[in-house]
Amino acid sequence: MPKTLMTQDSVTNFPVNERVKMALAVSLRGCEELIPQDEWVKKLARSEATGVPLRIKLGLDPTAPDIHIGHTVVLNKMRQLQDLGHTVIFLIGDFTSLIGDPSGRNTTRPPLTPEQIKVNAETYYRQASLVLDPAKTEIRYNSEWSDPLGARGMIELAARYNVARMMERNDFHDRFKAGTPISVHEFLYPLLQGYDSVALKSDLELGGTDQKFNLLMGRHLQAEYGQEPQCILTMPLLEGLDGIEKMSKSKNNYIGISEDANTMFAKVLSISDVLMWKWYTLLSFQSEAAIAALKAGVEAGRNPKDAKVALAREITARFHSSAAAAAAEQDFINRSKGGVPDQIAEVSVSGAPLGIGALLKAAGLAPSGSEATRLIEGGGVRVDSSVVSDKALKLAAGIYVVQVGKRKFARVTLD
Repeated sequence: MPKTLMTQDSVTNFPVNERVKMALAVSLRGCEELIPQDEWVKKLARSEATGVPLRIKLGLDPTAPDIHIGHTVVLNKMRQLQDLGHTVIFLIGDFTSLIGDPSGRNTTRPPLTPEQIKVNAETYYRQASLVLDPAKTEIRYNSEWSDPLGARGMIELAARYNVARMMERNDFHDRFKAGTPISVHEFLYPLLQGYDSVALKSDLELGGTDQKFNLLMGRHLQAEYGQEPQCILTMPLLEGLDGIEKMSKSKNNYIGISEDANTMFAKVLSISDVLMWKWYTLLSFQSEAAIAALKAGVEAGRNPKDAKVALAREITARFHSSAAAAAAEQDFINRSKGGVPDQIAEVSVSGAPLGIGALLKAAGLAPSGSEATRLIEGGGVRVDSSVVSDKALKLAAGIYVVQVGKRKFARVTLD
């Protein structure tokens, strides 16, 4: 693509009416940065005046098979903009996954195999469709334009950016200063992500705060290729269940969107009252006015648990159904009262008489004997509603309802 002059349309001003202001408010809800905001207002005004929807891009590399609700923060924003009538592009980075995103890394990320990428991509989109409207979502794969680039095209693309600016990127700068290896192919990642914006002619690209460098690369390359530069909108990283670290499977503070309804509901209720309001802003589809009213009610003395239950019900219904959310709420009430859920796992274990630690491990209620001991010492194990305090307890043949913590139950048949 030869470099051309910017078009006159890119600087034309259109009236900023109430619908444009409303669209801006939707865009800004919960966002970290909107860069540059004045350009985005112009794009919104032009779209409103001409009836031409804006092209809004979100790129995800399918590096893992499952999505947790932390990933849905940007998906929620996409859905909000989609509901305003704009074109949403769900871009699967099947080509860039072969490189591995260096964002936030202190080591070179190992690339995925094409087979892993294919499986993960299919799962990603299926799960993302629980948030986005599939009928109004454009699905693209960046191998469509990255593969045809070839060696010549890659060299021409690399000529559009200089090494000094690339080394301003925090992770590259820190690794270079520490003497940690940086592979040359890692420089290609932000270039290729930026080229995605050129290929798609995007007006806005979304991402987490850790993606800011890559998103700005898209603006730079679009200008290089003569296009109107996209705006970028970054969303904050969602703190996990602990309220401290960002949501992550490796930190075990996450809610997977494919988890069962009962677990999802209970996990939402486990977050702090303070964190709940940030989750409302980033995860709920309720209006800001409705959320403000809920918060005012709590500040006036209403039990914050009522608001948290409403949030748990909304999130669970989104990824399951309203009926499943209602059942999960009842299940949580039963457990809170010390009751046993209506449906629990049925497990058969051999070796009676058997020590309680060995039984927990054999029943899949504890990953190891040492963890079983820790759970018993912490008072987190019940057999037929009675707390187990004796680590040496042996159980004779029979049928037992075993509970670990608040959410794990099994009806164990020991023979």
